[in-house]
Amino acid sequence: MSSRTTSLHGWGRTAPTVAEVITPHRPEDVAAAIAAAGPRGVIARGLGRSYGDPAQNAGGTVLDMTGLDTVHSIDADSGRVVVDAGVSLDTLMRRALPFGLWLPVLPGTRQVTIGGAIGADIHGKAHHVVGSFGNHVESIEMVTADGSLRTLTADGPESDLFWATVGGMGLTGVIVRATLRLHHVETAYFKVDTEQIDNLADLMARQTQDDEKYAESVSWFDAVTTGPHFGRGVLTRANHARLDDLPPKLRRDPLKFDAPQLLTVPDVFPPGLLNKLTGKVFSELWYRKSPTKFGAIQNITQFLHPLDIVGEWNRGYGPRGFLQYQFVVPLERGDVIRTVLERMTAAGQVSALNVLKRFGEGNRAPLSFPKPGWTLCVDIPVGPGLSELCDELDELVLDAGGRHYLAKESRTSPEAIRRGYPRLEEWKKVRAEVDPEGVFASDMARRLELL
Repeated sequence: MSSRTTSLHGWGRTAPTVAEVITPHRPEDVAAAIAAAGPRGVIARGLGRSYGDPAQNAGGTVLDMTGLDTVHSIDADSGRVVVDAGVSLDTLMRRALPFGLWLPVLPGTRQVTIGGAIGADIHGKAHHVVGSFGNHVESIEMVTADGSLRTLTADGPESDLFWATVGGMGLTGVIVRATLRLHHVETAYFKVDTEQIDNLADLMARQTQDDEKYAESVSWFDAVTTGPHFGRGVLTRANHARLDDLPPKLRRDPLKFDAPQLLTVPDVFPPGLLNKLTGKVFSELWYRKSPTKFGAIQNITQFLHPLDIVGEWNRGYGPRGFLQYQFVVPLERGDVIRTVLERMTAAGQVSALNVLKRFGEGNRAPLSFPKPGWTLCVDIPVGPGLSELCDELDELVLDAGGRHYLAKESRTSPEAIRRGYPRLEEWKKVRAEVDPEGVFASDMARRLELL
């Protein structure tokens, strides 16, 4: 195992802390690192795409799980795959697509490890149809605090621990391997319907219509323009393209993984680059580039992961970083979406990368984020007044019966998490049984009093 002492931060590039980073290559290495952990404990880390501090451990140990990176098996008939926790979604898709297999849950980036996907119980644009990532996990192999390697299943003798691990942000043990169930597809392309809608009310109304006809559904909206076009947006919905949907050129290689990274953003941008002027320009261009069109054939990058074209895009927010504020509220409280945007605008806070989705039913994991409702996600540069605004927004969300996403959260309070996750004490009980000495710890866990 290699070891180094280094500073770590989340994708939002805020609140860096220093830890000893160890890269294990086998489950035995993980067990050894756990046994040697000091009083500040240990936490697993994947590709660092959580926005806050759940994969940081100031003064303690962090396990860089990308050293466990083997795809062990792919069964084309059943769709069952066995992979190490450090394998990225990108790598798995490149390996599985030639067999006609597709990951049913994909977030806004493929640069997420399997272990991280389980630990955060990630969701995507297909939640209303297939749920979140944990729904597609058959089994988990995990090293627990006593150094033992346990195999967990959703309905097995330790199902409580399985579901506490799904969405548990790495605080029940270190996932080293998982068995997943993938879906069969004919092509790697989507048949996409795009609708340009010129205000928030109409956008949300349209998003509630016909969603059951689509495998994937999401909208981007403009959080800068005010007046009658407030919240104008682009609703994009799609189904997997069948072979006979493709033009002749694409039929020659229908399972081609067409997802290049074209450039990497240098770390040279000053703070304040995203402001009212640049935000307005970006929003105008983004809105105009997506006119209403039905039945377009798009590849995975065009439809699902446009930001993966640009490496290290988070650097564009400058050295102070940014906050991604994501919450869910019940469907009947869609009014909160508008109120949040109005208060952001009134406070002078600018967000250009804005996503609105509808969730379907949640799963059995106590700390899983999705539940039936609207989920809003905005990216706001760190600057004056942001903390006060977010405290105000927290109360709106919580009073409406909503909650925040732990994989995106970076500044809220323990009380907000207790109010948003009514099964938190149930999760803590399972965690205390498997890790009575509190070996697994993170900056987030201490900040939110999860230990």
